[in-house]
Amino acid sequence: MRVAMLAPIAWRVPPRRYGPWEQVVYDLTEALLDLGVEVTLYATCDAETRAPLRCTTPRPLWEDPEADWKVEEFLHIARAMEEAGEFDLVHSHYDFMPLYFAPFLQTPLLTTIHGFSSEKIKKVYRRYAGLPHVHYVAISQADLDPTLPYLGVVHHGVDPARYRVGPGGKHLLVLSRIHPDKGIKEALLLAQRAGLPLKIAGPIQDEAYFQKEVAPLLGEGRDFLGPVTPEERRTLLDGAIALVHLVNFPEPFGLAPVEAMMSGVPVLARPLGALPETVRPGETGFFVESWEEGLEALEVLGRLDRKAIRAYAEGRFSRRRMAEEYLALYRKAVMG
Repeated sequence: MRVAMLAPIAWRVPPRRYGPWEQVVYDLTEALLDLGVEVTLYATCDAETRAPLRCTTPRPLWEDPEADWKVEEFLHIARAMEEAGEFDLVHSHYDFMPLYFAPFLQTPLLTTIHGFSSEKIKKVYRRYAGLPHVHYVAISQADLDPTLPYLGVVHHGVDPARYRVGPGGKHLLVLSRIHPDKGIKEALLLAQRAGLPLKIAGPIQDEAYFQKEVAPLLGEGRDFLGPVTPEERRTLLDGAIALVHLVNFPEPFGLAPVEAMMSGVPVLARPLGALPETVRPGETGFFVESWEEGLEALEVLGRLDRKAIRAYAEGRFSRRRMAEEYLALYRKAVMG
């Protein structure tokens, strides 16, 4: 099967520091290649992949202050659409924008919906849902929209070889963009009250929130590191007591908890969105309704078996499993 993989171009594939959608595209592409699928990757020109690479944008948009996002994005998408006839299927990870080209395509267009940034964009998905060659995949049961038809649900997967089970026991950890949705303030309050070090790694998405709610709580072992490299991420996970993931919204999936569990690190989270589909309470972490409840959970986190957490993650969230499930959906879409 010949597949065109359309990646976002906000960050590189794979990401240097941050880029969850781009990381999923990388892992899926590499795992599909291992399964013998002919994948061509559409990404930025500095992408690193074993697949043939086609590109129009020299470097990620977040790394190019001169770039006009709308121009670069539509040139990137248009090239994949123009060349779609060369493939059996186009797999888009570019949100709703490629759907505007759908009426002019004959090649099946499968879109992974990585969550909805707003209710307004859903009308685009609804408009093109009736086309026989347009297919949608959700990343969790929690993110299914009852007004849309779906070909299936596929949880994200990662490469187990990229992670290791460290000794743990040094600090609490947050791996997230800095935004009110992600509960950064709550994680800081938890660490402050518990008297534990906290490391926060991720880009600032809401500067006002960072300055008003986050920055005043930093210090005394509570550190903001900004975006980190994959190796720095592994080191942070090595020494983590737990990943603190006190989100304030129904998260469509949550890649950081999977990365933590793949590293044997228990997850302390709110049971919102897809988190009940990924974290197993009492075995790979605990659910709490507030940071105050998190204080009680911290007292028993040390009883969890880090090797068992890793084994659970390997069994459910490997990139090979993700690729096998997508390949089954590709065949379904191509068969019509």
